[in-house]
Amino acid sequence: MHPREFVAFIAALMGVNALGVDLMLPALADIGHELAVSAANHRQWIVTVYMMGFGLGQLVYGPLADRFGRRPVLIVTLAGFVGASVFAASAATFPALLGARLLQGLMSASTRVLAVAIVRDGASGRQMARTMSIAQMIFFIVPIMAPTLGQGLLAFGPWRFIFYALGGFAAFVLAWTLLRVPETLAVERRVAISLANLRANYRQTLTNRYSAGYAVAASLTFGGIIAFVSSAQQIFVDEFGAGERFTLLFALCAGAMACASFANSRLVERLGTRLISQSAVLALIALSLVHLLVIVAGWESLESYIVFQALSMTCIGLCGSNFGAMAMEPVGHIAGTASSVQGFITSIGAVLVGSAIGQSYAGTTLPLALGYLAIGLAVLALVWVIEGGQLFRARMG
Repeated sequence: MHPREFVAFIAALMGVNALGVDLMLPALADIGHELAVSAANHRQWIVTVYMMGFGLGQLVYGPLADRFGRRPVLIVTLAGFVGASVFAASAATFPALLGARLLQGLMSASTRVLAVAIVRDGASGRQMARTMSIAQMIFFIVPIMAPTLGQGLLAFGPWRFIFYALGGFAAFVLAWTLLRVPETLAVERRVAISLANLRANYRQTLTNRYSAGYAVAASLTFGGIIAFVSSAQQIFVDEFGAGERFTLLFALCAGAMACASFANSRLVERLGTRLISQSAVLALIALSLVHLLVIVAGWESLESYIVFQALSMTCIGLCGSNFGAMAMEPVGHIAGTASSVQGFITSIGAVLVGSAIGQSYAGTTLPLALGYLAIGLAVLALVWVIEGGQLFRARMG
């Protein structure tokens, strides 16, 4: 594949998951009304349950991809995602929809594991971080467009159309895989599935402080994204009354992550993953403190919230791909399994953090600002331990 097509494919693969999270945000109120969801915060489970499946599924696909190759696992799971989307579109009750969302998450988990493993098969260190940043820049355009696309689909039919659209996009990526994507894992590098191998690979991934530590750090920052996404519709529509402008305002905040990824892709090979990501963590802490002061003083408005949220998303965007590259660097020889374990840690940790913040929503932005401050402080403490008390110093790449 041409390098540009390769990056575009990785972005599309990651886009399956991004659309799975964001496309139905404008329809949450309609879904809640039709399926008799009593409490507004309960609608957040449509996002949270999906992410639970996404986290759990990642434990499986790494070992399978290391044994059978990346391509066959990807083909089977993309087909499964198409089926789960049809199941979601036909759900008659809220529990049935949540079951379909769990299945969607389980299937889409392969997209994260295999995207990282496929990139790692051909790159490492700062080069890997650059490639992932370019892909994530394209990938972050999806959350910008997704609510608008979802709103457009609602103009032509009920919320169920959104899930048919999800299945259609996954079918497109499946066709791309079948027609254009080669296998990136050589036969001689494949690892037999056995309890001994799994135990050894899991132990390597979990006992290396860079691998495990930066996976946890990524889970905390990713939790901030989930908290924002799951509560965005309530904050913009219910708190600030910006219903007609919801998709545009959401796009402004999500667009900040795309800008951050673009900047990271241009700077990371020159400045390094540590300088960029650690500076972003410090900036997130400072922003959260100022935002809290604004809220407590009674100065919070739609405009101030957008500014602080967009800047916070910028900081988080500068952490994600860099933390992922640093976590993968010492375990590239077992990229599939390592990506599974790290993805599980990142996703499940993010669900716990994001849902704790999101479910605390009670009509103000205070829980989100407090949550971001806690995330920033926890990540800073964790990075301090991982790096042995020395920040901003290049070590592995």
